[in-house]
Amino acid sequence: MVLQAVFLITALLTLGSALMVVLHRNLFISALFLIASFFGVAVFYVLLEAEFLAVAQVLIYIGAIATLIVFAIMLSRGMMTGRTSPRNAQALWAAGGSLALGAALLYVVVFRVQWPVAEKAVPADMIQRLGTGLVTDYVVPFELASLLLMAALIGAVMIAREKEV
Repeated sequence: MVLQAVFLITALLTLGSALMVVLHRNLFISALFLIASFFGVAVFYVLLEAEFLAVAQVLIYIGAIATLIVFAIMLSRGMMTGRTSPRNAQALWAAGGSLALGAALLYVVVFRVQWPVAEKAVPADMIQRLGTGLVTDYVVPFELASLLLMAALIGAVMIAREKEV
């Protein structure tokens, strides 16, 4: 009973924040709603007892991708002030595609389409080897990638900042 309540509340918040990502005029606030939507998906993974996917969702999507989107928005001044065109030439195509995907989702839900399911689970030793490899053998490549991303971020800030006259 409690899990159903948590699921319903999370579903409403996730769908609401995903809707606000699309409908809000300010791009920065849309990015914040995107982070809330990503967090809702992570809660769904926890409810499904897929803790690894939940942690990956938080680390990769919230920690990396959403942060990158927020930095990109903050570094482009026109997006922060809302000086974007009110309507895109591809809006009708996007609406048509959204309606087609919505119809496909409705078909799947109404007719309860049965998806093929893998019969074998991933062996526990493979997951343990993957985790061990990420913190032992591949630590240096991850650290080098983080240094490269930090240098790129510092370079982007230096290019985007206003010049003193």
